[in-house]
This record gives sequence, structure tokens and C-alpha cells, in this order.
Amino acid sequence: MRLRKLFLWDIRFQARYGFYLLYAILTAIYSVILFAVPQNVKGKVAAALIFSDPAAMGLFFMGAIVLLEKSQRTLCALAVSPVHAAEYILSKVGSISVISLFVAAILAVASGTEKVHFLLLGTALAGVIFTLLSMIVATRINSLNRFILCTVPIEIFCFLPALLHLFEASPEWMRLYPANICMDVVMGNAPSAAGLFILIALIAILFAIAMKSVLKMWKREGGAKL
Repeated sequence: MRLRKLFLWDIRFQARYGFYLLYAILTAIYSVILFAVPQNVKGKVAAALIFSDPAAMGLFFMGAIVLLEKSQRTLCALAVSPVHAAEYILSKVGSISVISLFVAAILAVASGTEKVHFLLLGTALAGVIFTLLSMIVATRINSLNRFILCTVPIEIFCFLPALLHLFEASPEWMRLYPANICMDVVMGNAPSAAGLFILIALIAILFAIAMKSVLKMWKREGGAKL
């Protein structure tokens, strides 16, 4: 019940602050781009667009979301409420995923992708990883400029190897790099057992770190949970 209420609150919060409107506009622009590019590169262009925006949506916006919650004193209320850190994180990850998956599905149709289920799986996996990374950073910052600065290394280590892998410019041993695994799945390729294990293990580790980070943030913002 608490998780459902948090999830619905996050959906309303994102709609109120224009997330849905912004991505409606971006989706229209990306669709026009996909219809304009040649058929032989459409799949790779779609994968690059999906991986660098809807899949990475949480990375770009989590800082703004957490800073708004801090300014509105929402975190003070959460710190003394029965809400668990895991529920807070799952609500954020889930609500961001709703938008990213919806946008990815539209772009998949626009690009003529046949294996939409793998594309959506790759988008979801990448989105969870990006959102958790961003949340870990967002809980430790107090300004948007600092958040942007702190996420630059994440963008470099996630986007650059994945784009090189997409255009077959990376060595074979980099196939098991987490960002490259996600890019493969976004491209419509079935993930290997080793690849899935790496991603699930990484998500579990990031989730545990995010929980500790959220609890510390709540303690700083609103006091210890009773």
C-alpha cells in the first residue's frame, strides 16, 4: 500500500513538473529523426537515441527530483514516516521506468524494430542502473550544478564504451562491460546468462548502496527514523 501511494505520488510529481510534456516533445523529435535516417542505419540510430536518453532519464533528472524534495521539506516527512528506504527507491525507479519504457516503445515502432521485447528489457535494465547511480549521487549533493558535475564521469564511463560497442569499435573483451551488455539488449539481442548475471549483481550492489545513501540523507534532512 505504501509503495503504491509513493509510486502514484511520484507519477503526479513528474507530471506536475513537466516530465511527461518534455518527453512527449522529445519523442516527437526523435521519431522524426528516425523516419528521416536511411533504413540501413535506423536500428543503430534508434539504439543510440534510446540508450542515451529514455534509458538514461533517471541519470539526468534524479538530482532535480531529490533537490526539489529537499526544498519542499518532503524528506523531513519521509524521515519520520513508516516509509522504508527500499520503498522510496523502488517508487523512484518504477515511476522513471514508466516514462522511459513508453518512449522506448514508441521509438522502437518508429524504427521498425522487430524484437521490441528485448529492446524494452535492455531499456529497463539500463534505466534501473542509471537511476540507482544517479540516486546515490543525488543523496550526497545540495546543488544542481554539483550534481551535473558529479554525473559527468558516470556519463563518460557509461555512454562512451556503449556507443563504441554499438558501432563495433570496442575490443571483444568489452562485451561483458555492463553498459555494453545493456546496449546489446537494446539492439534486440538476447542477453547471455553471464551478461544477465553481471547486470543483476550490479543492480543488487547499487540498490544496497542507494539504501544506505537514502537513510543517511533522511538522517541529515529530517532526523533519525523512530
